[in-house]
Amino acid sequence: MAELDTSSGGGKKGGKVRSKKASTRVDLTAMVDLAFLLITFFMLTTTLAKPKAMDVTMPDKDEKVKDELPVAASRSMTLLLGANNKVEWFIGEPGKTPPETTSYGKDGLRKVLIEKGQEVQQSTGKYMVVLIKPSDKSTYKNLVDALDEMKITNVQSLAIVDITAPELELLKRDGNY
Repeated sequence: MAELDTSSGGGKKGGKVRSKKASTRVDLTAMVDLAFLLITFFMLTTTLAKPKAMDVTMPDKDEKVKDELPVAASRSMTLLLGANNKVEWFIGEPGKTPPETTSYGKDGLRKVLIEKGQEVQQSTGKYMVVLIKPSDKSTYKNLVDALDEMKITNVQSLAIVDITAPELELLKRDGNY
C-alpha cells in the first residue's frame, strides 16, 4: 500500500511561502510475500538430480551354486585389477597365456573388451564371459571403472570373484602388485 504525506514544511505565519512537499512511502510487504510464495513454489516443483547407480546382482555367500554351467576357457576373459591403476588381462587359464597390461578408459580396457569380445563372438558364436578379480592393492575406483567399461561395451556376462594365488603371482611378477 502506498501512503502520501501531505503535511506542510513549516508551521509559522509570514515569511516565504513554500510549496508543500509530498513524500511518498511504498509498503513492500505484499511484494515480499509474493517473492516467498514464488520461491516456495519453484523449490517444491523442481526435480532434483537423481543419483545414477548400476544394479549388481550378487549371490549369497552362504548358498552353494548347484547348477554351475561350465564355460570354455577360450571365451572367458580374466581382468586382474592391480596397483597404480593398471589392469592385467588374459583369455583362458592363468599361466597358459601371458597376461597383457592396460589402463582404464577408451584407449585401454574398453578397446580390449570390444576387440576380444568380437573375436570370441566370431570364433565361438557365443558371447564372452568376463571375470573381474580385484587385488588388495587395487582401489574401489578401479572396480567401479571396470564395471563402467562392462556397461559401456555391453558385456553380457560378468562376475566379480576372488583372486587366486597363481593370478596374484602374475601381478607380482609384472610389478602391478
